[in-house]
Amino acid sequence: MIRCREPLYRPPAEAGSLILQAAYGCAHNRCTFCGMYKGVRYQVRPEAELFGEISEAARLYPETRRVFLADGNALGLGYDRLRPLLERLAEAFPRLARINLYANCRSIAALTDGELTGLRRLKLNTLYTGLESGSQRVLDLVHKGESAAETVRQVRRAEAAGFTCSVMVLVGLGGQSYSEEHADATAAALNLMRPTLLSALRVIPPGVLFDGFRELTEYQAVGELHRLIGLLELERTVFRADHPSNPAPLAGRFPQDKYRLLAELEATRRGGLLDRDGPGIRPYAL
Repeated sequence: MIRCREPLYRPPAEAGSLILQAAYGCAHNRCTFCGMYKGVRYQVRPEAELFGEISEAARLYPETRRVFLADGNALGLGYDRLRPLLERLAEAFPRLARINLYANCRSIAALTDGELTGLRRLKLNTLYTGLESGSQRVLDLVHKGESAAETVRQVRRAEAAGFTCSVMVLVGLGGQSYSEEHADATAAALNLMRPTLLSALRVIPPGVLFDGFRELTEYQAVGELHRLIGLLELERTVFRADHPSNPAPLAGRFPQDKYRLLAELEATRRGGLLDRDGPGIRPYAL
């Protein structure tokens, strides 16, 4: 029997993937901007249970080509747990092309170069990871528990090992007090990181992110994203800001689409429809 325990999250790009929960919750679970796994006790699922679900999934969906391993940081299972899991998936699904999962800086750092290469050979392909901000001050305020500089280093290690890294940043994470610092430092980190995929979402605070936090208005959020994109000097990066949290959906490639993206944001700012006094219309949560 295939078991899914709520809450269950996946990136939008994994809509067509078979989802297998390798763990429940998030081992860190202290970021003030994220309410995804609040109240969920972190638990790694037993191998025998997972293998049983894989066998059942193979019976029901034998043509599966993509698998997404949930939950919050499946790479944190480590090499010794992931290797047999990836091998079993490859055995069960002859047409399997790729396996993707969430990863954080610490879970990448815990793997040797040889282990990263070994997992990549077993069809582990895309690592979804959150930079969130390039400002260490902002990261510390929201209890991210990671270094921006180390995240840059680990993403570069992963991509050197053959992985595709899909990196997320959060517009508005620094609030009104640190908006410029957040945009400038995030652009600087991304220019060093040079991820294959980049997505920008607008933060939807589940509560007060830090003492003195004042959320950006919708108009200010678009301005911050404009500032960030204007500072990016990337090569061969696919960019998306088409999440419902963004008032101005964007998509393009760097460097060729940079000035088109800036023009679209500027047109949105001048359109007169953005809320200048509040956050505007947005989803309940990310």
